[in-house]
Amino acid sequence: MAVPNNPELLDSLHVAVRALGLDRITRHIFICADATKPKCADRAASLESWEYLKKRLQELGLDTGVPVLRDRPQADRPNCVFRTKANCLRLCQQGPIMVIYPDGVWYHSVTPVVIEQIIQQHLICNQLVVDNVLLAQPLLGNNSNPIIGKSNVAEGM
Repeated sequence: MAVPNNPELLDSLHVAVRALGLDRITRHIFICADATKPKCADRAASLESWEYLKKRLQELGLDTGVPVLRDRPQADRPNCVFRTKANCLRLCQQGPIMVIYPDGVWYHSVTPVVIEQIIQQHLICNQLVVDNVLLAQPLLGNNSNPIIGKSNVAEGM
């Protein structure tokens, strides 16, 4: 078990932080995929969405993922999108579910087709994919990357 505040371990942690470019992340995407007990979407479908998200972010140079060095933050592309596969985002219906922070935008039914729309419209053009928005509730104090579109609960919810 690691000892808290061990200087050697903290140095190693800081190296990992720099290597991942965590200081340059502008958005963090969470997607429910590969749940222990799938409820909102079939396990295979959720993994397909996760793999598609990873692949497209890497292809577009938006991902900070390791070990692909070319996908880390660069001087000509300082802003990055980080991604995390979550076991469950607790909505448990119309999944897979995705949330993008600090925008605070929650999307439902994020198939590869919808993920491509989210990448092109939301991540690149700062516009919501309105048909799949559950909620848009930016984190307090977030003044960067204004989102155009609905700003609260999607119609019919």
